[in-house]
Formats: sequence, C-alpha cells, structure tokens
Amino acid sequence: MNLLRRVIREIRADVAAARDRDPAAQGVSSFEILTGWAGVQALLAHRIAHALHEAGVALAPGAIAYLTRSVTGVEIHPAARIGAEFFIDPGSGVTLGGTGFQRGKRHPTLGDNVTVGSGAKLLGPIAVGDGAKIGANTVVVEDVPPSSTVVGNPGHPVKVEGRRAEGPDADWIHLPDPIAEAIKTLAERISKLEERLAELDGGEAADGDDQGLRPRTGRSSAGG
Repeated sequence: MNLLRRVIREIRADVAAARDRDPAAQGVSSFEILTGWAGVQALLAHRIAHALHEAGVALAPGAIAYLTRSVTGVEIHPAARIGAEFFIDPGSGVTLGGTGFQRGKRHPTLGDNVTVGSGAKLLGPIAVGDGAKIGANTVVVEDVPPSSTVVGNPGHPVKVEGRRAEGPDADWIHLPDPIAEAIKTLAERISKLEERLAELDGGEAADGDDQGLRPRTGRSSAGG
C-alpha cells in the first residue's frame, strides 16, 4: 500500500508539472492530461514499471516499458530513477544514453530543475548540475556545472547575455551560437588589422604596381 500511495503521489506531481510548464495544458483537466499527453503517459507507465522492478517482479516491468515505447515513442528503462514533477514535452527527441560496454553506471544523472532541449544527446555517466539548461541538438559528453547553459557539439557551458541563465525554462531561439560568435570575433580582429595596415601605409590603398595581386602567367602546376 505504501508503494501504491507513492506512485499515486508521483503521478499527481507529474500532472501538476505538465499543467505548470506546458501552456497548452492550462485549464485542462487532469484526466485529459493523462489521456492526451504522451510524455505524461510515458511517466505514468514508468512509475508503475519502476515500482514493479523495485519489488522484484520479473518480465512485467520490461513489457510495460516496451509497450509504452510503442505507444508514446518514449523509452524509459524500468530501473531509471525519476524524481517528482518531471515533465517530458514533446514525447520523444532527447537521448540519455550509455557509452562503452563497461558494467556499472553508464547513463547520465540529471539534477533538479534541469531543462533539456529537443534533439539533445547526453551520453555516458556524466552529471548535470541543478538548474542547468541543455540547448536543442546539443551533444553532452562531460559533466555540466549547475546553473549553466550548454550548447554545441560537443557541448560546452556558455553564458546568456553576460550572465548565467536562471529558472527551469529556456529560450531556445536566443541561445548563443559559439561558432557565430567566433566568426564575429575574427571579423572584428581582421577589421582592426586592416585599419592598422592602412595607418602604416599612410591611409592610402596600394596602387597595384608592386603591392597588388597580379594575374598568373605561363604554365600552371596542373599542366594547363
């Protein structure tokens, strides 16, 4: 009975989390969320499968997980430990996977208030700190510091507008692009170097007699 009460309490928390974090769930009944939200359904099935797994029941937990994946597209191993108020939206798209063939812990551990964007892949026995954000399509293979935002492939922590992002929700559209920022920095550096060269040349561009590029004449190294 204690196990049943715990499962019911966790399911209520999952429904409340869906209503709180999904704008489409505002004003929607708990019954409708349980029957229409694939992520909540996957969690509902997992709560039951995990309870059976902890009770030592054979076959049933794996069968529940298999059927849940077929219906919702979400695959959660019965042994996975998921805290309260967990929310999955959409139903699939994030991978929390293992690496290598070693025994023991092979999958990521996520702290509280962690947000993972669609298409992200977290691989190996890494730890994601509380309040961290993982950008969409990010590949994470190393530990993530708490309250940081991680983007890129491989993922690395960045800051948003000069400060670390806060809160459980992320603005995936305006996350920083490390490649674009690197290109911008290089462009600014090149512009400054060009200005410096112009100053050294007296502020005048080369006439082209000696400094400009000349067309190549004669046979080319390719035989043309």
